[in-house]
Amino acid sequence: MHPLRSLILAAAGNDAIRRLVATAPVSRDVVRRFVAGDRTADAIGVTRDLVASGRSVTLDHLGEDVTDAQQADLNVRAYLELLDALHAEGLSARAEVSVKLSAVGQKLDERVALANASRVCAAAEQCGTTVTLDMEDHTTTDSTLRVLAELRRTWPSTGAVLQSYLRRTLDDCVALADTRVRLVKGAYDEPESVAFRGHEVDLGYVRCVNALFAGDGYPMFATHDPRLVRIVAERARWYDRKPGTYEYQMLFGVRPDEQRRLAREGETVRVYVPYGSQWYGYLMRRLAERPANTTFFARALVSYS
Repeated sequence: MHPLRSLILAAAGNDAIRRLVATAPVSRDVVRRFVAGDRTADAIGVTRDLVASGRSVTLDHLGEDVTDAQQADLNVRAYLELLDALHAEGLSARAEVSVKLSAVGQKLDERVALANASRVCAAAEQCGTTVTLDMEDHTTTDSTLRVLAELRRTWPSTGAVLQSYLRRTLDDCVALADTRVRLVKGAYDEPESVAFRGHEVDLGYVRCVNALFAGDGYPMFATHDPRLVRIVAERARWYDRKPGTYEYQMLFGVRPDEQRRLAREGETVRVYVPYGSQWYGYLMRRLAERPANTTFFARALVSYS
């Protein structure tokens, strides 16, 4: 692991560093690169621009690790407001929402998270779009998959997220290959007992690509790695998968030229767009994923302090 990655992930839970980052002038520029803004209107504006460029969108209202029922309800209400706005703007066909269960009460009780996620799924159905359940650290994987299974009883198009760096994920991909699944590498600092390291993460990703293409579901490949993008394209040809039967996903602010290139070639490209005031934890994980970003930001904070 890159040494600065460990440092940034540790900083995600440090209140003193959180305050420093939140007040540093450099933060504003970095946050704007990766986060749409604080308000629903900001998220809608970014979505409108991305859709106009030929890309699709999944929107994440930031605010994870909630331990208060009132805050969980506020997060649900934020999603309901967002979904109403997407419908009013005629964007529902090209934009869905991503939900972290920890943002809607998973740490309080799994049943609370299920009830709150059901409210979001019901609203999404009324607005003509879908929901994908984001995956978090490995301690929540089984709980998230249980909630997913319950939601799919009523809303079978609810998406799952699986992380290739977890040793268990190939089995999960095989089990869910006939459904809608987003495959990611993973962004949490996991112990080696449950997670691969280095090149093994990429190998795991490719194995999972094959497992998902072998099924009858709708795989969504979230990666910015040029090698993996090429491998997905090659495996799509091997499995005779046409554009529109799978998609690429990339983060807002990361490799936008590649996003546009793939869209021009007829591929479905969905951009993961986070928004909201609780951007700190998300930003730290994004920086930790790419050492170049981590180095830039760490130097900027040192010069500011």
